[in-house]
Amino acid sequence: MTEKNYIEINRQLWNHRTDIHMKSDFYDVTGFLKGHTSLKEIELKLLGDVKGKTILHLQCHFGQDTISLARMGALVTGVDLSDKAIERAVELAEKTKSDATFICCDVYDLPNHLDKKFDMVFTSYGTIGWLPDMNKWAKLIAAYLKPGGRLVFVDFHPVVWMFDDKFEKVAYSYLNTGPIIETETSTYADRGAVVNMEYVGWNHGVGEVVTNLLNHQMEITSLEEYDYSPYACFNCVEEYAPERYRIKHMENKLPLVYSITAVRKG
Repeated sequence: MTEKNYIEINRQLWNHRTDIHMKSDFYDVTGFLKGHTSLKEIELKLLGDVKGKTILHLQCHFGQDTISLARMGALVTGVDLSDKAIERAVELAEKTKSDATFICCDVYDLPNHLDKKFDMVFTSYGTIGWLPDMNKWAKLIAAYLKPGGRLVFVDFHPVVWMFDDKFEKVAYSYLNTGPIIETETSTYADRGAVVNMEYVGWNHGVGEVVTNLLNHQMEITSLEEYDYSPYACFNCVEEYAPERYRIKHMENKLPLVYSITAVRKG
């Protein structure tokens, strides 16, 4: 599969998903417009005080987290593959009177659209699974960080992606064995929505992510694993505490999220 194939296939999927997500209870755009933050406890603790910091937000979807960071006083640039999502992000920024800025492009193509260094790079929840090459990803992050700049990365744990949708059996490799090409029938934000579109993804183990960051002048300052998700985005979940979800029949036995913070050397 060529790079153009996967980029266009996934762009179409996310363009289709965007308006469904905007209307969903999952994203609660109504509450967001009233001032609610979209950021969760995990990343808020890792981010710390961002007032006055310049932040590059990779794979920002329609910009809620980007705008939430701007509301905290950061100077934020959000990037996403989907032109529909970026259109909606710009609209949200206007409605919320946010000075967040947005760029529509594939992550790997960002150097053709942006020439700037940042205090921080932020990316979270369901991002790297859409990218084939962690070496290129880590190199990009290091290139956009000032010396001493920080990466804050939060994503679903790669163990999660080994299982089938009902978490009944191991169906996929933990390691990156190449593209996974399947058809999306609905979407995590609205299980009743009809999608029926092809997508292309990749699994990336923790070792692959960490090693590539280390190879590009990044010093790992924390690596944490969590036995819950702040989102009810999987099948078979139960909420055992406010905004803490687990796979019901697995209780606390499965890591659902992990986080990495790292500092750019130099």
